Amino acid sequence: MPETLKPMTTTNLPLDFGPLLVAWQRKHGRHELPWQNTQDPYRVWLSEIMLQQTQVTTVLAYYQRFLQRFPTVADLAAASLDEVLAMWQGLGYYSRARNLHRCAVVVAARADGAFPRTAAELAELPGIGRSTAAAIAAFCFGERVAILDGNVKRVLSRLLAFDGDLASSAQEKLLWRHAEALLPTEGITAYTQGLMDLGSSICSTRSPQCLLCPASELCAARAAGEAERYPVRTRKLKRGRRENWWLWLENPAGEVLLQQRPETGVWAGLWTLPLFDDEAALKQATRDLEGEPEVLPRIEHALTHFDWVLHPRRAMLTNGHAAMAEGQWVARERLASYALPAPLKKLLA
Repeated sequence: MPETLKPMTTTNLPLDFGPLLVAWQRKHGRHELPWQNTQDPYRVWLSEIMLQQTQVTTVLAYYQRFLQRFPTVADLAAASLDEVLAMWQGLGYYSRARNLHRCAVVVAARADGAFPRTAAELAELPGIGRSTAAAIAAFCFGERVAILDGNVKRVLSRLLAFDGDLASSAQEKLLWRHAEALLPTEGITAYTQGLMDLGSSICSTRSPQCLLCPASELCAARAAGEAERYPVRTRKLKRGRRENWWLWLENPAGEVLLQQRPETGVWAGLWTLPLFDDEAALKQATRDLEGEPEVLPRIEHALTHFDWVLHPRRAMLTNGHAAMAEGQWVARERLASYALPAPLKKLLA
């Protein structure tokens, strides 16, 4: 931390930040998003889950379609996981969809069939972390609780020139305490939305627009000319690399063979082409086919923790052949009703 700055404690926090942000959000913040101006916890919860690691512009269309198909938490609970995953196609991070369904089942089974009204109780539901629970409680029930998602960590780290390494759970807990101490006494809904608005636009990861920030005069990182230095996180994920072979197999009726992935791991619960660890295993599985499978251009797919190289091979069965792998034959016109990973949808299209 620069020597000119004093470490932030709960006694020297910029307590003017809360009222200032509330006033700014009410005048300049976002107010027309479809999940705003509602206190329906189902709609707010759905938006919060969709917005995790996904841009607002991407979420908008998915949110509306999802609500049309599942208007209430009871409708979502009554649906099959396959239906939910199919509606989620393209949003990625499919564990969110699985937890969404699990959570809906739990909520619908409650005595009143409704969401709990406090952040502490909400955080006990599947897939709802502390920050998401706080957002729902603040927006729907007016509870005075702090949020601390990725964007908010960046905003508050810069505001306070918080030098603690957020790879450390102890330092993250300290930032949580600061976030709670900064809460305004009034206007918790506008304050919570204001933090989100700042983090998603003005206080961006790179090239923050400090001149437009309502808290520029209070921001310790800006005063030191080091906004982009924060938040501090030293531990970085090491990206791995994975390589597999895909078999696109069609029968004479024009049906494609799909297999469902296990309930855990990458693409859990999604339907994919038969997947092989190496080319030799694929050749062994297709040894009885006439001719060699067609070689298609390889696919490079980036996931959170690793890069996945997929080698598609296409083969046709004749009437005299049976499937050499377990799975389900699906007509091409019915593929849209199956939850397929994005690279497979693109390949089959």
